[in-house]
Amino acid sequence: MNGVQRVFSISRRQLSVIAAALALAACNTAVNEQPPAPELGSGYRTDLTTQQATRHMAAAANPLAAEAGREMLRKGGSAIDAAIAMQAVLTLVEPQSSGIGGGAFIMLWDGKTVHAYDGRETAPTGATERLFLKTDGKPMGFPEAQIGGRSVGTPGVLRALEMAHKKTGHLPWAELFEPAIRLAEQGFAISPRLHSLIAADRYIAQSPDMAAYFLNADGTPKATGTLLKNPALANVFKRIAKEGPNALYQGPIADEIASKVQGHRNPGSLSQADLKGYTAKERTPLCTDYKQWKVCGMPPPSSGGVAIAQILGTLQALEARNPAQAIAPMFPVKSLSPAGLEPTPEAVHLLAEAGRLAFADRALYVADADFVPVPVAGLVAPEYLAKRAALIGERSMGIAKPGVPVGIQVAYAPDRSPLRISTSQVVAVDDQGGAVSMTTTVEAAFGSHLMVQGFLLNNQMTDFSFIPEENGQPVANRVEPGKRPRSAMAPTLVFDRKSGELLATVGSPGGSQIIEYVSKSLVAMLDWKLDPQAAISLPNFGSRNGATELEAGLFSPALKQALQDKGHALSEIDMTSGIQAIVRTRDAQGKVSLSGGADPRREGEAVGD
Repeated sequence: MNGVQRVFSISRRQLSVIAAALALAACNTAVNEQPPAPELGSGYRTDLTTQQATRHMAAAANPLAAEAGREMLRKGGSAIDAAIAMQAVLTLVEPQSSGIGGGAFIMLWDGKTVHAYDGRETAPTGATERLFLKTDGKPMGFPEAQIGGRSVGTPGVLRALEMAHKKTGHLPWAELFEPAIRLAEQGFAISPRLHSLIAADRYIAQSPDMAAYFLNADGTPKATGTLLKNPALANVFKRIAKEGPNALYQGPIADEIASKVQGHRNPGSLSQADLKGYTAKERTPLCTDYKQWKVCGMPPPSSGGVAIAQILGTLQALEARNPAQAIAPMFPVKSLSPAGLEPTPEAVHLLAEAGRLAFADRALYVADADFVPVPVAGLVAPEYLAKRAALIGERSMGIAKPGVPVGIQVAYAPDRSPLRISTSQVVAVDDQGGAVSMTTTVEAAFGSHLMVQGFLLNNQMTDFSFIPEENGQPVANRVEPGKRPRSAMAPTLVFDRKSGELLATVGSPGGSQIIEYVSKSLVAMLDWKLDPQAAISLPNFGSRNGATELEAGLFSPALKQALQDKGHALSEIDMTSGIQAIVRTRDAQGKVSLSGGADPRREGEAVGD
């Protein structure tokens, strides 16, 4: 199944099973223990300003990738052409975050229709629900599961890009890889961010291929500014440019992928047959109304689209119930932090509480809808969200319980395994008004640490629950052959409901915190009318149904005290988002203008015309 689920009646027996699951979820504190940010921060830049354009724009987490996207747009390419060029360059210059050995979710607007492409990795046919359990039945530690072949899922990003390109690509497929081939052959300078991540990773030295590429002969990380060439990857890109994605999924490259996965000391089961049989999927976009806008995101197996719709719908229900709780008037106030602004305490309170409710539902209900019946329609129904909004009061609820939406068929145990994604984000708008938001990932930093011909393989299997069942109840996000692990990725497109015109494309990396980052940015752009750069630069905050999280060093003592007075337990942490956004507007004379921003917490930029 995909898209919105059918509504089913629930028997008394089912209700009793559901009640037991909710009780288990309510007393389950472990599910609320969140991991640290999946990637190290790069500091906070204060030199970024909103970029302007009139025809086209691209934004990515690395300037070289953004420039590759603009190069395609200047040639008359479509938004998906730009995204493919940016993904190829990111494989080279930001290998810790994404690449052709990973997966992606793509939201695409072709000027008439919204498309959602699922390039999420799949579990190999040889995988079982006990994949991450030790012989004593206890779950493995994360590094024990991550490093090596055990964690590698069948890569999907190239197949999804191919599917999207066949429908909306303007430029020849081969031309889109030219910037990446050029950079791989001529070399690129190791950026400060890449250097810091190499230096912080103690597992690189254990991977001969990675060590030879990233480290000096004495084992120290190559310095910032070192020219890094990757002829092996250049040759891979040349083959993909000529043969299409089949170059990766069949033949010598596929053989080497399977051999490295199965031959590692921590082996996995990914096979040539898994690679050859992989298919990307076009899903039904999850589009919901928020005030005067239509917000479109990814359906399951991503939880991002559902959670964003729930958070925005909850805020709208709060306003309908009590205008004093309207988020729009809570405009950010000036601050001495590098961001220059901070949200009001009441805004943090409302968004954090809405986030708690969404994350409580996410942990219990959301997984790959091809394998489990996800009650999508019930989770985003205005009537359900109005009931959930009624739980938000003047004081924090602390830990939210999952609700009981219409459409539940099976009761599941809550997933105790928080996501640890290392991810990247690209957005683009083309000359014809088409747009793309693509979130792309290899999961944890440097993925599985298996390198094949210059690129890294994902460790996406660790996005499944390590524990397949609890008290006889299955976890929806347990490992099953062919299944896609649940994600928090939330590439998002926003439209004006009245005119139907595209208003914005936005998304972010950041593991389960993606939901916090994107919801903050949407509220900042839509309700508070901040320009894209100001919205992105605004300090990050929210809750994943645990402590209320505040981006370290960016909030005033007064705000923190106000939240504590409302009963919030605070956690000041690094929140290394990588938000990219482009806003498209049309004035009274019909002239279109583009405004773009990139995240100051990473190295990216927005470039146009």
